[in-house]
Amino acid sequence: MAHRPPAPSLSAYGEACLTTSPVNRMMADFAVDFRDDVDINLGVGYVNEATLPRDGVRQGLDAVLQDPDHYRAALNYGGPTGSRNLLDSLRRWYLRHGPAGVDEGLLDTRHLLIGPNGATSLLESFSLLLELGIVFVADPLYYIYCDVLQRAGFELIAIPEDDEGLSAEGLRRAIDELGERARKIRFVYVVTVHNPTGTVMTNRRRTQIVDIVSDLSRRLDRQIPLLSDRAYEDLIHDDSLERPRSMMADDEIGIVYEIGTVSKTMAPALRIGFVFAPPGPLIGALAQRTSDAGFSAPLINQEISSWLLDHLIDEQVQSVNDGYRHKARCVGQWLHDRLGPHLQAVTGGQAGFYYYLTFAETTTTIGSAFSRYLSRTTGQVEIDGPLHQRHPRVVYIPGEFCVHPHGQLAEVGQRQLRLSYGFEELGQLDAAIGFMAEACAWSSSLY
Repeated sequence: MAHRPPAPSLSAYGEACLTTSPVNRMMADFAVDFRDDVDINLGVGYVNEATLPRDGVRQGLDAVLQDPDHYRAALNYGGPTGSRNLLDSLRRWYLRHGPAGVDEGLLDTRHLLIGPNGATSLLESFSLLLELGIVFVADPLYYIYCDVLQRAGFELIAIPEDDEGLSAEGLRRAIDELGERARKIRFVYVVTVHNPTGTVMTNRRRTQIVDIVSDLSRRLDRQIPLLSDRAYEDLIHDDSLERPRSMMADDEIGIVYEIGTVSKTMAPALRIGFVFAPPGPLIGALAQRTSDAGFSAPLINQEISSWLLDHLIDEQVQSVNDGYRHKARCVGQWLHDRLGPHLQAVTGGQAGFYYYLTFAETTTTIGSAFSRYLSRTTGQVEIDGPLHQRHPRVVYIPGEFCVHPHGQLAEVGQRQLRLSYGFEELGQLDAAIGFMAEACAWSSSLY
């Protein structure tokens, strides 16, 4: 037998990638024998299939292919900053329906760039282009991007949320406590409609955070980027909330990078993410990184997205938000009626498609009684069902995966979970909350 040489040496990042994230492991295990229309997935952050504009995408594709003069070379490679048509469409959309505080004059001071593969690819690019060091994030945290940052080698400092978003006082205090280590701060990352908690950051808090990071930049005598991720901001469906204000509107020194996507309002498969960025070396590096990652997002997708933004987006956003508003109200009522006695706190339900639950006593970690009941692994046939026909299983994201393991919320995270009401239909959501109530009761009976 020929000698087989050892495997190639991996970079530090490559070595880190050998350890898959806990959420990926959990979802992969669950997907192996997932039964459609039987098992219930409250874990995935997928949009609801009924919201996807299939006819609109078909019309957009036809329109793009039938007008090669306007949609030039749509089946070819694109440029690293994005399709001119899409850039113009996004600008018009932002001025019409984007956050408050945005006007022509403000956008004239910014560069607009399309990422190579959705908003996540832009976030990853920041992790590659900025020097390693300290990043401030909210706690509970957006675990997908925070896992990326940690694999890349960044040190995360997680600031607990309050009901207005990432705590301004907590951020100030954390900066002060760093002392001389503050020079290692690289950027601040906020999600304006937070994932996993669903907390909608108030305009007051947005202004406070811009002011804090601006003051920090002046103190350190270098710009500290403030990444404002507004992925769910077009899905604010609680009409009682104030219109969100762009963090760019309060940015006097060029530190705010506002990141958006059409994935939640139109279709994730289009893979369109964008960033409004101040002039400077970082936006140039982002453009080159986009080119390195594959020249551009698929040009045909960009042109279809441009057509959708120009022709269907208003009715599409209205329809999507009407649907999620109805689901949020139904799920919120079921949570109150069936889980109310077991719950300590509930956030979310005003935007996007998440509720974040904190239980008074029930532990939600993988392997807990609650988890075993819902995964039908208790070993009791009356709960699990027979081997060949298990009772419906319910998957959720445990709070232990959503909080910083060494942060202030590590303990309470053991009693939390994220529930997505986006993907499943109301009948499945209704059933799942009933199963959760049963799981709480069974868990309590063991102690």
